[in-house]
Amino acid sequence: MALSKGGWRQALYDSPNPHLQPFPEPFNSSLSAFQRLLLLRVLRPDKFVPAVAEFVSASLGSKFTQPPPFDLAAAYAESSSSVPLLFVLSPGTDPTAALLSFAESRNMAGPGRFMVISMGQGQGPKAAAMLEDARSLGAWVLLQNCHLAPSWMSTLERQCEALSESSTDEGFRLWMSCMPSPAFPPSVLQNCVKMTNEPPAGLKHNMRRCLALEPLNDPAIWEEPAAVQEEPPPASRAKKGARGAPKGGAESNPQGETSASSTEPPKELVYSPQAKAVKRLLFGLVFIHACVQERRRFGPIGWNIPYGFDDGDLRISARQARMYVLNASGKDVPFAALQYAVGECNYGGRVTDDKDRRLLTTILSRIYRPELLQGETFQLTESGTYFVPKDGPLTAYESYVDQLPSEQAPEAFGLHANADISKDLTATEELLASLVATGESGGGGGAGEGSNSSVAAVVADILARLPADFDLEVAQQKFPVSYHQSMNQVLIQEMARYNRLTAVIRTSLMNLDKALQGLQVLSSELEGVLRALAIGRVPRLWQATSFPSLKPLAGYIKDLLARLDMLSTWYKKGQSSVFWISGFFFTPSFTTAVLQNYARKHQLPIDSIGFDFEMMKGDAASLEGSVPEGGGVYVQGLFMEGAAWDSEAGLMKESEPKALHAPAPIIWLRPQRLADIHPTPHYDCPVYRTTDRRGTLATTGHSTNFLMMVRLPSDKPQWHWILRGVCMLCSLTDD
Repeated sequence: MALSKGGWRQALYDSPNPHLQPFPEPFNSSLSAFQRLLLLRVLRPDKFVPAVAEFVSASLGSKFTQPPPFDLAAAYAESSSSVPLLFVLSPGTDPTAALLSFAESRNMAGPGRFMVISMGQGQGPKAAAMLEDARSLGAWVLLQNCHLAPSWMSTLERQCEALSESSTDEGFRLWMSCMPSPAFPPSVLQNCVKMTNEPPAGLKHNMRRCLALEPLNDPAIWEEPAAVQEEPPPASRAKKGARGAPKGGAESNPQGETSASSTEPPKELVYSPQAKAVKRLLFGLVFIHACVQERRRFGPIGWNIPYGFDDGDLRISARQARMYVLNASGKDVPFAALQYAVGECNYGGRVTDDKDRRLLTTILSRIYRPELLQGETFQLTESGTYFVPKDGPLTAYESYVDQLPSEQAPEAFGLHANADISKDLTATEELLASLVATGESGGGGGAGEGSNSSVAAVVADILARLPADFDLEVAQQKFPVSYHQSMNQVLIQEMARYNRLTAVIRTSLMNLDKALQGLQVLSSELEGVLRALAIGRVPRLWQATSFPSLKPLAGYIKDLLARLDMLSTWYKKGQSSVFWISGFFFTPSFTTAVLQNYARKHQLPIDSIGFDFEMMKGDAASLEGSVPEGGGVYVQGLFMEGAAWDSEAGLMKESEPKALHAPAPIIWLRPQRLADIHPTPHYDCPVYRTTDRRGTLATTGHSTNFLMMVRLPSDKPQWHWILRGVCMLCSLTDD
């Protein structure tokens, strides 16, 4: 490969479709299709999923890579009174409307014919009674969202086992919908007819689907009676102004003159301000709905948590937007009320992460604003590719959406072009994780002899590299508890936490080594460690007492040894001038200690002070031996995602092409009284411990992933970087 760098660069690095390009010789002719797949996994992991699709299509046929059409009639034909039907839900889909329409076509709609119940707490007995009634009446029953009633699933299993054609009316059908859930009974899953309907991929197809949904598919919601009037041609307006005659047409021309409408262009429709507002708000909502759904495909840079926004959110928001405008009675459109209803109640009711809520309100505020109603069109994206077209009927909006590009750039969502790479890498990781999980659930014995020998080598290597535990008693004597130096307690606490982790690692590896030699029973716990080490992953046993990390095994051990070395150096040589903030097990204790030292020194309440942030120039070596004037600490070790840092200008800048992460500058965490902090133009950048971004609230009141907000100087508005999904990370997923 080193002898043909140019060929490899052209075939793999620079090509947008490397899985379709021939490899440089002799690899192109000597590698099998599967070997090419393995090589692509290493060199271009972002294109691994389409490469797998090509491999499967070439090996088994294209039908294995193309999803079958969503055909309720065909699924119904395979069912019976004793064979239920199951909708496996995916985020953003709701099959209820399609099922109701199908029920009408089978003459099963209406009370007593089609019974619907949404599962949840306390709904189990009602559902059981409904099933009994429907079995005797030959009706249909729909149990919605079965995953919300896990405790009732055992009852559902018994109910389904009791279904038999001899004791059940032949017209009876049991329909269920459920997200993938381990609580759903396997026997029911195996026996039922399973269906799934993925939401359309792409902004264009998603918008077109929105326009086909009720109530947006009704032309009446886009048109308001008495709000539309025909604009007479110029000639007719002149005649009416001169003679007071009615507007043109042969019937209204007493002189028998030729009507101006026969020679002038077609009459334009002039809409009242209320009608214009309704149209633009509805089309803006269509774009918003498609945007919030499509951002899920970009992983954590799109949303910290992939929310299940669905058609119900769109329906209620569309009705509310129309109602708010019509009730305004000629007054200004209540944009603030609309933003609250849509962003805090309808869509926002699903959002649990405050940074995601900030993103949602930003998306809304960029569209639902007074500028939306000004001019003939309104740009929805910075490039202008997507915009609110000229006012017209529903068919005009459908025609506009039909001519949009099928593939959209990340810019359509406010993201950087690199987000496409992040999205593809996320898809690759999900595919590989599914393959690994499938292999783990296959049962059978442990790894083979060859695998066992390689795991034994890994065990020996880690044990040899793992240092001895910290001596906490000696450390406490050297760094005693001090009122004026809270950092001493931080060091002791960090040592204790890492001691607990290394003890678990060391004990499990020593026991696994004995089990591999046949000197100890291989328990289920040790078998889990064995499986994880065999595939290069961190065992769950370690994760239970570990710091957050998404690294593979090799990267995790390397990171752990670096963290232990940081504490060892601190113990031997004292505090560093620049702290590696990513190396702390529990970072909030470190940042709190910095504030505590400042508060005690200046005799201030700790809740009256906070951090100001200053980006330093140079590297850690240039700050070695220096002490921040006025208090605080220098920290390093953060990475920027979605943006980069311009050290010359001292400002944020756009990411370099194909560079997903960039090193952040050294930051001076400078404690100050909150009243004395006067920020300059900046972006409130969230800091997370891992690339996953999502976290849970621990018993300490801190998030397991989010650390703090850092104000980064910027010459661009906040909304620009919010839409970019910019954050800083303590740890990456690679080695």
